Amino acid sequence: MLRIAAVVALLLALAPFVQAADKFQVERQDDGVTVKLDGKLLTRYLIKSGHKPILWPVIGPNGEEMTRAYPMRDAGPDEKSDHIHHRSFWFTHGNVNGVDFWAETADAGDIIHREFVKVEGGDTATIVTKNDWIDREGKKHCEDERTFVFHSDGKRWWVDCDITVFAPKDRECVFGDTKEGSFGVRVAGSMKVTADKGGEIVNSNGEKNAEAWGKPAAWVDYHGPVNGKTVGVAILNHPSSFRHPTHWHVRTYGLFTANPFGLHDFPGGKEKNGSHTLQPGESFTLRHRVLFHDGDEKQANIAAAYAEYAK
Repeated sequence: MLRIAAVVALLLALAPFVQAADKFQVERQDDGVTVKLDGKLLTRYLIKSGHKPILWPVIGPNGEEMTRAYPMRDAGPDEKSDHIHHRSFWFTHGNVNGVDFWAETADAGDIIHREFVKVEGGDTATIVTKNDWIDREGKKHCEDERTFVFHSDGKRWWVDCDITVFAPKDRECVFGDTKEGSFGVRVAGSMKVTADKGGEIVNSNGEKNAEAWGKPAAWVDYHGPVNGKTVGVAILNHPSSFRHPTHWHVRTYGLFTANPFGLHDFPGGKEKNGSHTLQPGESFTLRHRVLFHDGDEKQANIAAAYAEYAK
């Protein structure tokens, strides 16, 4: 009994110095970073897929893949092998100084990973990167710094994405007006509205499906079935984000992006010009939270989640 008491006393004495296991684990590889939640794959940050960095796969709260897998692998059930540039989860734009960084064509530009600034796990996971936007002739048109911070409350998880774009110090940079942009995802094929399986788009103004396309809103939720269970992706646009509330290039076939630059193409925008010019060395910052949840936007209480984020 004395020996047991001594062991218990020793364990109690050491308790303050014993660290709990990290909730998030991050692992560096040559092609990017793997993020795990409680030891299970959550996502991978790939430094290059096609013409840009992406997150793929993206695993939902029940272990399901929440974004389309094509073209990283062959199209599966409910997926279409269209829009090869819609790669899971990304940020880019279709007109930067006249260069198309959105499409994956022979003359499209590339977003080149320069370095990881920070890769860290723990109660949250953080990935910070720097990237250069390069045309086919090797000219740099801008650069960005991306900060991804991953969180989980045990029932759902989300990633806060802060992206700052900088013009070169010796010349201006113009993000042109085009609907082909900018930050977002291509949802899993079974979730899309046109799959006719119950998929739905809802924005913070109550506009749904095709009515939500091109409209400004504080948030948009895209939910539908994956493996027979309704799950959703919500993208929240922070009040401090450039041109909040952003407009949304969100389509019933599964494309889901926030685009503050595409005003001319969007409803009521024929007389508008959404382009933005950065003077040498200037920057703008886009801030979004992307939340992966069970149920629809009401069951997940996305309005309350946005209020919390907006604080």
